[in-house]
Amino acid sequence: MTKRVLVTGASRGIGRAIALVLAKAGFEVVLNYKSNRAKAEATLSQIKAGNGVAGLLPFDVSDREATVAAIEQEVAASGVFYGVVSNAGIAADAPFPALTGDSWDSVIHTNLDSFYNVLHPVVMSMILEKKGGRIVTLSSLSGLAGNPGQVNYGAAKAGIIGATRALAQELAKRKITVNCVAPGLIETDMVAELPLDEAKKRIPMRRLGKPEEVAALVRFLFSEDASYITGQVISINGGML
Repeated sequence: MTKRVLVTGASRGIGRAIALVLAKAGFEVVLNYKSNRAKAEATLSQIKAGNGVAGLLPFDVSDREATVAAIEQEVAASGVFYGVVSNAGIAADAPFPALTGDSWDSVIHTNLDSFYNVLHPVVMSMILEKKGGRIVTLSSLSGLAGNPGQVNYGAAKAGIIGATRALAQELAKRKITVNCVAPGLIETDMVAELPLDEAKKRIPMRRLGKPEEVAALVRFLFSEDASYITGQVISINGGML
């Protein structure tokens, strides 16, 4: 039976690249998106064009009730997930004195609360299935080292690291690995408005990473070769840290 994997925020950027590579690796991929159905359908079409198996599952990861309802309905209809990639996230950058309450709340709800909202309704079914599994969360270099103008984003991404390490210890005896990938500057819409020439000077490799490079790391963590790796934070950042 094909193993099913949920990827949140799969319509674009890193999430899209992860969905594509996991489908190519033989997983059935359930593509979550919030509102951009056109891009989600484009990802779905690309997977199917490569003879992969996938489906769409729209919900807002920051909305706990909606997320739980969507996941529980999907599991009841199509079966338990073998793995989850908790990727969906947003940024709302500003110097801390100018950071609004709404910007703090929206980033925390989407980036950190989604850890609970998405994984809590999934984990028990994975445990009861007794077939092991894979969970990969997405943090950031900001969660490891901090970044000016990203106090809210850094707080959320650091929280993901702590939650990942704790959950990994709980699930290790169940043969469910839980690891965190922490990208640096990656070529996505999120960094499009940054002064990239200056940013590249901070990167020892002098270039941004590609979504496909992050996706390759996630694919490895989903492989049998990574079955003894859990509770780890792996940064992919061109040597910045």
